[in-house]
Parts: sequence; structure tokens; C-alpha cells
Amino acid sequence: MDLAGKTVVVTGAGRGFGRAFALHAGRTGAHVFVSARTLAGARKTADEVAADSGAHVEAFACDLADPATVRDFAAQVAAHTPSVDVLINNGARYLAGPDLWDADDEAITDTVASGATGTLLTVKHFLPLLRASEGADVVNLVSSAAEPRNHRSQAHPAFYAAKAAQAGFADVLSHRLRPEGIRVISLYPPDFTDGDPLHATWDQASRTADDPLTARSVLDCVLFALGQPRDCFIRSFHFEQL
Repeated sequence: MDLAGKTVVVTGAGRGFGRAFALHAGRTGAHVFVSARTLAGARKTADEVAADSGAHVEAFACDLADPATVRDFAAQVAAHTPSVDVLINNGARYLAGPDLWDADDEAITDTVASGATGTLLTVKHFLPLLRASEGADVVNLVSSAAEPRNHRSQAHPAFYAAKAAQAGFADVLSHRLRPEGIRVISLYPPDFTDGDPLHATWDQASRTADDPLTARSVLDCVLFALGQPRDCFIRSFHFEQL
């Protein structure tokens, strides 16, 4: 999808899908705002976007587990633009370990706060900018861990809890924002590979059902949903798993 002229905000843009989306947005002419937990991480991606496409890109630090930094991030973006067309909620802490005792209390709290509370607060504080757009989209990178009775991941129970909360929020948000014309799109991918999904040698046609899901394939799902007419509300993408 061509994002020319769109204003795009991406959280968790320091690597993986967030970085991939920022690069694509820059290549298609968007004004891009990226955040990561550290300013250095956000600036690294911003520099890549600028070098790759020459796009207008701004970098900010935003720790999604810290409400003050979420508010500050939204305020700083508002100082640069009157509206936001696409908000990508990608940032969230992953926590490994199937047993509750595999993580201390602080890591558990941080995981739930970044994945669940962080997404809620990000949407809350960017909502005025989204409402100012002629047609805004909120995209949530959830996880198959949020699907009922999906126990494939070896993630910590705190990660499961965070993603389940994020999914519940996305569901009610979609219902309540639809009358305003704001679409809420959520993806529930299993673990997928990052690699370099925008590298020139990547060949979509060569991929088969035996290949692991890639960040590029997830990106293409998002672009498909964003490219639909404004009367088309695709609420979620769920992925078949082996």
C-alpha cells in the first residue's frame, strides 16, 4: 500500500516488525514517527529510514511500562503534526519461561505493563490526533498467545496475560471507535522470523507452507487491511499453525 502523505507512528520500532514497517512507510512517502524503549534504539531505526528513502522521520524514547513517557511521546508528536493516520502498536516486552518462578516480580510487572497498559495508554493519548485524521487506523501486533487455549508458546504466563488483555482492549476499542470511522486492526501471529524483510532479494513467490512465518508476511497482511476502502473493517488476522 502507498502511504504517501500519511502520518505514521510506530512503537517498538527498534527492531523486527516495527523497524520493517517504519522502513516501508518511509519508502512509500509517509511522515514517520518511531519510538523505542531507548532513544538510541529509536534513532538507529530513524537513521536507517532516512538513509534508505530520505523520508521525514522523527525518533523518540518511549518506555511503554512508564505512563509518563507514553504521555510525553504523544505530546512530542502532537508538537510536530496535527493528526496521525496510522498508529502501529508493536512495542511490548517478551518474557520467556513457562514457569511462574522463571521471572521475578519486577519483570512480570514490566511485561504486563508494557504489553497491556502501554497499549491502552498509547491509544488514549494519541486518540485526539487519530480523531483529527480523515481516516485513521490503529494496528495492534498482538500474538497467538492471546488466542483461547493456545499453549504453543513457551513464553512466560505474564506474556500470555499481557497479550490477552491487549486483545480484549482491541476488541472493545474496535466496536467503540467504528462509529467515528477509526478502524482497529489486530494481528495474532505465532512466532515469526525477523531477518531483513525488506531486502531486495526477498522473494514472496518462493515461500511455501513449510517456511516459517516472516515479518514481511505479517507486514503484507497489515498493508492489505490498510488498503481496503473505508467501509471495510477487518478486525483481526489469525494464522494457521502446525
